[in-house]
Amino acid sequence: MTGRLSPRATILVALLVLALFLLPWVAGKYPVYLAIQILILAVFSIGFNLLFGYTGLLSFGQAGFFAVGAYGCAKILLAVPNLFLGIAGGVAAAGVAAFILGILSVRHTRIYFSMLTLAFGMMIYSIAWKWRDYTGGDDGLVGIPRAPLEIPGLVSISMAAMEHYYYVVLVLSLAAILAMYRLVRSPLGLTLQAIRDNELRAEALGYRTFVFQLAASSFGSVVATVLGGCYTLWVRYVNPESALGIPIMLDVLLMVIIGGIGTLYGGIVGAAVLLTARTVLPGLRGLGATVFSGSEILQRLSERWLLYFGILFILVVFFFPRGVLGTLREAAARRRGAGAPEA
Repeated sequence: MTGRLSPRATILVALLVLALFLLPWVAGKYPVYLAIQILILAVFSIGFNLLFGYTGLLSFGQAGFFAVGAYGCAKILLAVPNLFLGIAGGVAAAGVAAFILGILSVRHTRIYFSMLTLAFGMMIYSIAWKWRDYTGGDDGLVGIPRAPLEIPGLVSISMAAMEHYYYVVLVLSLAAILAMYRLVRSPLGLTLQAIRDNELRAEALGYRTFVFQLAASSFGSVVATVLGGCYTLWVRYVNPESALGIPIMLDVLLMVIIGGIGTLYGGIVGAAVLLTARTVLPGLRGLGATVFSGSEILQRLSERWLLYFGILFILVVFFFPRGVLGTLREAAARRRGAGAPEA
């Protein structure tokens, strides 16, 4: 595997990145708001996919690291309003927690690893709920300042405008995606995939699987932490339900399944599909009330947007068993194979 994109893929990626940078200039506030949400959850999903899709470790503790990053960043910003310090502090706190949890849980693979990480997530949830003096309990931490981006002696950019903060999230997201791209196509990434496919054979070949799995667990957790800090700066509050609720892990799992397990960009596609569907489908309620005002049956159907969402997910599972991106990639590979000359 060369790790290089084809010329066509390179052009498409460049155009997409350019479109993202131009988005605040050509779109309103709500598309920018939605793009921030997609970027945060997309990179969160990519970090989760590194564990689940590339290493074969199903972790239910990623929301815990997301929350550690969110709370750590929030506490620092409430004390010292500095953007870089807040994000770096959250990453440092969650990095230590990820390393300790990895040492304790990575040796136990499959269901045992999943249960240990689930226990960790529930422990963090309990701490966030009960340690009111530090976390604010169920009320959470509010009034978190969106600190300016400062480079001493050079520049100070206010983050009060959502468009300015959008570029911070965009740059951090692109950096995380590039780092993940380099990782999964490096010898380390190939080794993780070998461990996923056959851990015993990888051990027989001399690879210390524990070390590689610990590295993947720590890196994926750090990615979740960075985006947890970005989430805190975005919404300017954090509580147990917003940072640690079960819906977050279910959303991430759905994004990976929809986009494609074991595909680098599956989380991005899944996040775009999921969040766009959640935005568009409830709008059918207003459309149904307007267009189908004379039909009581159709108007009721338009109000049940969750039904449409469930049908959409079922269709993806049936017609895109390896996710949207994974299925399209397999179809392209089959076409290339069919077009190859016989030996």
